[in-house]
Parts: sequence; C-alpha cells; structure tokens
Amino acid sequence: MTNMKTLIVMMCMTGLLPLASAQSATPPRITAADAKNHLDETVTVCGKVVDTQKVPKYGLAGHGKPVSFDLDQPEPNLVFYFVTFGAKPGGPQEAIAAYKDKSVCVTGKILGTASKPFILAADRSQIKVQSENK
Repeated sequence: MTNMKTLIVMMCMTGLLPLASAQSATPPRITAADAKNHLDETVTVCGKVVDTQKVPKYGLAGHGKPVSFDLDQPEPNLVFYFVTFGAKPGGPQEAIAAYKDKSVCVTGKILGTASKPFILAADRSQIKVQSENK
C-alpha cells in the first residue's frame, strides 16, 4: 500500500513540474522593434523612452490617468509603446518624470497589432529603469 501511495505522489509531482517551471521562467528579452513579432506573448521589451503620447482628459477609477511612452522611435515611426499610470500624488507628470529619456525594460503580454504593439503595465513593478552602463 505504501508503494502505491508513493507512486501516486510521484506521478502527481511529475505532472505538476512543467506547470511550476513554466510559471517561474523568466520571459524572453526582446527589442522594441522586434515586439511586432511577439503579439500575445509575455516578454520583456527593452528600449529608450523617446516620447510620451498625449495624456487623456479622463482616467480610470482606481488607477488615475494613463500615460503612453514610445520606445526607440516616436510617432509617426512608432515601433512599440507601453502604457502605465501616474502615482496618485504626482499624477501623470510623476510617471513622465520617472521614465522620459531613460532606458527601460517592460515586462508583460504584448497587445495591439503588428503596426502598433504595446504592453499595458498597470502595475509599475513591470517597468524597470536600466542603469546607463547596461
């Protein structure tokens, strides 16, 4: 009976192992220009914030006003952008000051189309400012 229990536990562990390792895997790191080739995939996109798009008049309840940041190429030659929200006290201006003209890596699922791919980074922990040495 003990051997049967051990066998069942081992089979369950073996079946769950791929799920556990898939969730802990680090998403692949890609360039902003390559984002169009990874629609609907979770990746880390790295590049330099070169422009911000117009901040809308209205925000989303609980988040504030969204701010869009263009990576590597501004409009009209946009290759990738990400959207995040300004912190409550500073609003959109705080987010702009945090990322404008800086190299960043944004992790998330790429949405949009091949001509305008983006990541919605509702959680600012998805965005990492890179040091100038990288």
